[in-house]
Formats: sequence, structure tokens, C-alpha cells
Amino acid sequence: MTVVDDRIAMADINTERLDEWFERLERMPVPEGFRAEIVGGNVHMTPQRDTHWEIIRRIVRPIEDRFGMNVAVFSDVRIDFPGHENGFCPDVAKLCDGAKRDETGHWQYQDVEFVAEVISQGTAANDYGPKKLAYATAEVPLYLIADPYQGRCHIFTHPKDGDYTTETRVAFGQELDLTGTVLGLTLRTDTFPRD
Repeated sequence: MTVVDDRIAMADINTERLDEWFERLERMPVPEGFRAEIVGGNVHMTPQRDTHWEIIRRIVRPIEDRFGMNVAVFSDVRIDFPGHENGFCPDVAKLCDGAKRDETGHWQYQDVEFVAEVISQGTAANDYGPKKLAYATAEVPLYLIADPYQGRCHIFTHPKDGDYTTETRVAFGQELDLTGTVLGLTLRTDTFPRD
């Protein structure tokens, strides 16, 4: 067993407990326009701003252009990741061809090829911290953080031993060359809005 296999085995994803949490969240009077996810056993609710959605759209559209409208790309859909009670709802998640839901109806983190998170002030520490480490532990090959406060994108690749070994920073306005990644495309950021 490798170090990564050991970490994933120790992660103990408790899908039943996460199901219970999400069922309770669905019954709560959460204001419209908020999303909820569970990071390390803590519930985080964040408002979805126009800036947030505009960046998500500008990431998803080129993926659909490249792979077609039947590509398995989602926004704010729950996927359980390694770690203590990590029921994430990534801003953008692209799954590999042939990805299927498991017997409980959930998408599997092992099928995730790409994740993008757009920073919100209240949960930025999650995206740069525990979520980044969980994505690396899950061996997601490509993780993109779009930060409208910094006006910068962070591209993480080459997951190894529970962290990413490569980080590239690109200012909004420059192209993100992702041709050598699982996406195989160039992503324009000149229309990414800033906060």
C-alpha cells in the first residue's frame, strides 16, 4: 500500500453520517442563493454572488465547448472526499468519461478529474487549506482556485502524498494554459470579474 492509499484508507468517509447532515440541511430554512457544504465536519453556508456565478460560467463554458454538452461537469453538487466528514459541493467538478454514481446514488471522488473553486471571503481558508489537501489526497489531477479578491488564479497539479507538488499563479487577464492537463484547453481570464 502506498502512502496515499494509507491516507485514503484512514480518511474513513462516513457517507451515512454525511447523508444525515445534508438531509437536515435540506429541511432548514436556508435563504435562497446560499449553498451549504460540510468541510471537516463543519457546516459552511455561503451566499452566491453575481461575481461568483460569472466566473463559474466562464470556466464551465470552455469545458463544454471542448468536451461537448454531455460532459459530466457539475456545479454545487455534493461529492464526498477523503477526510473527516468532507461533503464538498465544488463550484465546478469535471468527472471522467464513464463516471457512474455508486450504489447510494453519490458521485465518487475517484472519478473527479478537475475541480475549480471560486473564492468567497467567508470560506477562502477552506479552499486554500483543507479542501486543497482533500483534493490532493483524492488525487484530483487539476485544482483551480479563482480568487476575485486577489485578481488571480492558482493552478495546482501533480498531487503526491496528500498535497500538490506544483502551483502556478496567473493574474486575471492572462490566459491559463491548461493544454498539458486533463482539460487540454486554454482558459481565458480577461472577463473574470473582480471583487
